[in-house]
Amino acid sequence: MNGTARVLLIHPPVCKPGEPPAGIARLAAALRSNGVSCLAVDANLEAMRFVMEGPAEAADGRTRTAVRNRERNLSELRSGSAFRSIGHYNRIVNDLNRLVEISGNGTGFTPGLSDSGHRSLSAARSADLIRCSENPEDDPFHGYYRGRLLPLVERASPELIGLSVNFLSQAFHAFSLAGLLRRAFPRLRIALGGGLITSWMRSPGWKDPFRGLADDCVEGPGEPFLLSRLAAGSGGPGRPVPDFDGLTGPGYLSPGFILPYDASTGCWWRNCRFCPERAEANPHSAVPPDRVLSDLKLLKEKTRPVLIHFLDNALSPSILDRLAADPPGVPWYGYARLSGRWTDPGFCAAMKASGCVMLKIGLESGDPEVLERMGKGIQIGDASVILNNLRKAGIASYVYLLFGTPWESESAAARTLDFTARHHESIGYINAAVFNLPAFCEDAASLGTRPFSEGDLSLYADFEHPLGWDRVRVRGFLDRVFRRHPAVAPILGRTPKRFTSNHAPFFHMGGLGLKNTGNGMKG
Repeated sequence: MNGTARVLLIHPPVCKPGEPPAGIARLAAALRSNGVSCLAVDANLEAMRFVMEGPAEAADGRTRTAVRNRERNLSELRSGSAFRSIGHYNRIVNDLNRLVEISGNGTGFTPGLSDSGHRSLSAARSADLIRCSENPEDDPFHGYYRGRLLPLVERASPELIGLSVNFLSQAFHAFSLAGLLRRAFPRLRIALGGGLITSWMRSPGWKDPFRGLADDCVEGPGEPFLLSRLAAGSGGPGRPVPDFDGLTGPGYLSPGFILPYDASTGCWWRNCRFCPERAEANPHSAVPPDRVLSDLKLLKEKTRPVLIHFLDNALSPSILDRLAADPPGVPWYGYARLSGRWTDPGFCAAMKASGCVMLKIGLESGDPEVLERMGKGIQIGDASVILNNLRKAGIASYVYLLFGTPWESESAAARTLDFTARHHESIGYINAAVFNLPAFCEDAASLGTRPFSEGDLSLYADFEHPLGWDRVRVRGFLDRVFRRHPAVAPILGRTPKRFTSNHAPFFHMGGLGLKNTGNGMKG
């Protein structure tokens, strides 16, 4: 990473540092296949490693323990021995999180392994993000930016830097970095893109509050923008195989290289009434199944993954059929809809044989009427059969539940609890969340909405619940009833801390026996 490049692609903190960013791997492939030199930097991973080195001495016992055990904890996560029990794993991850957490002491920031916030600023307020850009020295990762990234920019001398901002947890630090880059290299072109930027830009009230800081804010896929800006044409047909060159180093906090891959963008179902994909009018685009398998074959040879993470909103039936017919030869997991085909035990067995180790399931509710009103297209009887089929096939289920939707009452929430309790033996993990209403979805107009926050970039709206099942009551139900239920509490207790679904598959892959295969490119 010491040569010059026309483009520098950066994935800023904070995200879970367990696998490389798929977005800039796709962008790098598009550029390189069209003759444009680029460097891809996972600044999230590098910043985490930088602050984990932290102080050699610590004032409190908790931090002293974290510092003392740092190297052993990192080694256990990367070797797989951390996964011998959930208690052992959680202790290790909490210790490592402490090393990141203390980097924010005295700054107002609250960084961690999987999230980041600020005690007084809001990432949904453009003025606060601009404030971060004007005071980059306050950022807990400033030492990394100055010591590593600025010298890299100096050596690479790029024409353009692209910051890929996909999650709200990245916003503060991405803007701090953008401000530092603008100050150090005032003539350098800076572009902001990624999922979060796209969501902001597709909001009706978008007025580009970041003019002067960023030269470009990019909506949607970044490949057309980059290629047109760099006079490289529109590229060849289709998309090239994602290029992880520069993103496969040994620092990721997982027992081997996890290969993130998206076989589609958008959602093929598009009927859920609360779905942000519909609210933002994101089109569905799928890679042909044969191309998916050929991509995976090439990437398998190049990156030697121990696990494939499908990033799709939901794997399509055609992709599932192709995986069953031609298994990738590497364990995999991802989201899938509870369609009728999963009620066939033979199909579940075929998915297991293809390498499926865990399925992420957006069930949302255990109440039939709520499911119908939400447009989920799921029959609760089918869900019951499918969960049992998955358990018998040896596929772990990571079930997502959503409480407080406009169609849910307290009695409907109780039915979700009852369904969960009755199927506790077939549910591997649970993510129980409080519903946030997308501010610009079709149902917002029919509800008595009010601002979710004072931020001009907020993507959600608060609303007057038509059944009186408001957020305060929902949270009380979750905290005092749902999470304390004797059949539910053990499921929640085995959810991996910080990394959640990203690390859950390793508890079903013989994590103790996994060996780090180099986390690097062959040759």
